[in-house]
Amino acid sequence: MENKYSQSISRRNFLQKSSLVALSFPVLKYLNPDNKKITGSEIPAAVKSEWRNRQKGMVYRQLGRTGLMASELIYGTERNNPDNTRPVEIAFEKGINFFDTAPAYNRGLAEATLAKVFDTPSKRDKVFIATKVTPFYTTRNRLYKEIFDKLPASRQGEIQNKANRLRMECGIEKSEYFMVYWPGQQQQMDGAFLSNAMMDEYGKRVENSPELKNVIITSVDESLKRVGTDYFDVLHCPHAAATSEEISNPVIIDTFRELKKQGKVRFLGFSTHHGMADLLNTAIELDYFDVVLLAYNVINHAFLDHILKRAKEKGIGLIAMKAAMAVASPYDPAQVPVPEWRVSKLNRIIPEEMKLQVKAFLWALQNQDITAVNAGMYTEEMVLENLSVVGRKVDLMQA
Repeated sequence: MENKYSQSISRRNFLQKSSLVALSFPVLKYLNPDNKKITGSEIPAAVKSEWRNRQKGMVYRQLGRTGLMASELIYGTERNNPDNTRPVEIAFEKGINFFDTAPAYNRGLAEATLAKVFDTPSKRDKVFIATKVTPFYTTRNRLYKEIFDKLPASRQGEIQNKANRLRMECGIEKSEYFMVYWPGQQQQMDGAFLSNAMMDEYGKRVENSPELKNVIITSVDESLKRVGTDYFDVLHCPHAAATSEEISNPVIIDTFRELKKQGKVRFLGFSTHHGMADLLNTAIELDYFDVVLLAYNVINHAFLDHILKRAKEKGIGLIAMKAAMAVASPYDPAQVPVPEWRVSKLNRIIPEEMKLQVKAFLWALQNQDITAVNAGMYTEEMVLENLSVVGRKVDLMQA
């Protein structure tokens, strides 16, 4: 583990020398799940397609090297609860076969909603379900913060200055690349960069901590119980990664392999709303993440399109999220503003009359490097409206 940690530190030092302009750095090495060096030519060119809930009228795309044939529209469960299962049932009837959830969604009620709908093994095996390890990054940040709080004030100041410098230099908050999707979102990055600033000196105490492994195992086991299933098709760890240091921790892949041996998980991914370009490049380099769920929309796509193509060529399955929230937020505009120019841009690209959210999903699906778009849905109306984008091809106008 110490050797793996040292490799992670070396890779991190390399990344810190890269600017946002040069985020597409060369791949240094390729690692398969057994940590053996392989070349790109040894990566299987084709995998067997796996179909579930195939229905007429739905369009399916292959989720990278997983072989999972996912519906173009993925059902995001963030605001679902077991008292209203009809939206999930309609989605399933219409051919949606991929359901995305997390323990943090609606305080566990989102996972419980899926348990109520797919309540037998035969029903469960007709869909793909992905969940996330929400407490991974918060646990990592807490472990560093506990060390930080015990340091002298002068040392705290030095570390905080380093954290601020790392945050500024990496370009993560560059205009049109970074967007606020929910209130208090920036606080996550406060913790992430403070942790990264402490890695060189305190990393062995945190990155090797058994608490990180335990939090993954506990999170998965509790999610399995809430969903009422024996396994997840995709496990996203971390949930909402902000920096490459978080996804490079070897505890993630080591623990995933254990869980996979036990039959609890099938494929590994992570989700991210920040620094997506850097994280995608890191995933390409590490070569053990099968899926990436990333914030991708009409505003930030210029920073990501070329990297999406490389990731797809590598076999990574790509799912877009936050496509709609870039132009239409459910939160208080005072807390999460949506500038009018964003809306105008989307309307110029697709002048057709339709709801902004639906138009945003339609725009994202025009990119064939994306397997699917994750649409948060919790009413029957939303499901039916969003289904209207499936299989549609439109000419995108110049913005």
